[in-house]
Amino acid sequence: MIRKERAILALEDGTVYRGYAFGHRGETVGEVVFNTSMTGYQEIMTDPSYNGQIVTITYPHVGNYGVAIYDMESNKPYVRGFISREFSGEYSNHRAQQSLESFMQQYGVVSIQGIDTRALVRRLRTGGVVKGVIAHRSYTHPEDPYGEFTPAEEAVYVGRARDHQDIDGHDMTKEVTTPLPYAFPTLRHGKRVVLMDFGIKHTIIERLSEVGIEPIVVPAHTTPAQIMALQPHGLFLSNGPGDPAPLEYAHKTAWELMGLLPTFGICLGHQILGLAAGGKTFKMKFGHRGGNQPVKNLLTGNVEITSQNHGYAVDIESIPDGAFVATHVNLNDGTLEGMAHSRYPVFSVQYHPEASPGPHDSRYLFDRFIEEIDAFDGADGSPVVKAVAGRLGV
Repeated sequence: MIRKERAILALEDGTVYRGYAFGHRGETVGEVVFNTSMTGYQEIMTDPSYNGQIVTITYPHVGNYGVAIYDMESNKPYVRGFISREFSGEYSNHRAQQSLESFMQQYGVVSIQGIDTRALVRRLRTGGVVKGVIAHRSYTHPEDPYGEFTPAEEAVYVGRARDHQDIDGHDMTKEVTTPLPYAFPTLRHGKRVVLMDFGIKHTIIERLSEVGIEPIVVPAHTTPAQIMALQPHGLFLSNGPGDPAPLEYAHKTAWELMGLLPTFGICLGHQILGLAAGGKTFKMKFGHRGGNQPVKNLLTGNVEITSQNHGYAVDIESIPDGAFVATHVNLNDGTLEGMAHSRYPVFSVQYHPEASPGPHDSRYLFDRFIEEIDAFDGADGSPVVKAVAGRLGV
């Protein structure tokens, strides 16, 4: 019988799951969420939108195809921890350079395996996301890594989970945004677009480049004057982690530029546009995280299977004067998944059209953005405004 180093997951509600250590040996604390994707663990781990969170993968077997440098979505993992029913210590993939465990050890990702992830996910779906601690016994008891944690020790970790700072009301973009502007190299000249980096993924920049855009990535705190000084043809508001409400500087920038440039927002960028227009956001019970979320396009009637990662949503009814109109809705729970301004060439979606990982149903949105830029001669010439006007019967 192979002996395994012990580990626990202690939740703030007092629940403790006992399992085995994997990855970097240590302790970590964060908001515990779940992702329903069957593949793409490396892209999930390196997505800055997961900053501050411990991710539970619902698929039971993780790590069998290893890690490939070409699948990085940023320069390092941003997850606070990782949870799986079973991690694979071996891998088979001609593209891979290393195992998942060696990758986790290289970047300090503390993980736990061997727990009942179905029970954990049911707990999160019923009661909502909670804060939790992963602790490895080999880190705290190197002389006896195979022993059990005592009830008193488990209670200490439950307390640490309770005391950890909530994501709500905390600006987490400053931990993931680029410190300096940079231009993404392209093979051909195209329309210059400023990408506000709230935690952008590499694949998003690549997709924009593929449709004929010259991306210039700027920090989250970049002012409207600094953006306009770059003489862009469009503005892109990226994904990112955490609560959108504290990002008042971003709301202000989006508001001041609204109508001046064709604008496309995704995920956190979508929420920022809603707040900039005077609306409200709310925290969801357990959010949408995975590559299988069904979304209906209200302008075309088509249904898309989408890749998503968010814990907050826009209340479109709270946006004054009907400035934004719903264009997409989630077919599981009816929450807003997309909207467009009724007068300006500004639109957004709550999900990830770059789909890395996930299905490619929504990549048409990048083409739609370049069409908006090409057609822009003021708000009246916008294809998205005309589509929204048609839906409203204007």
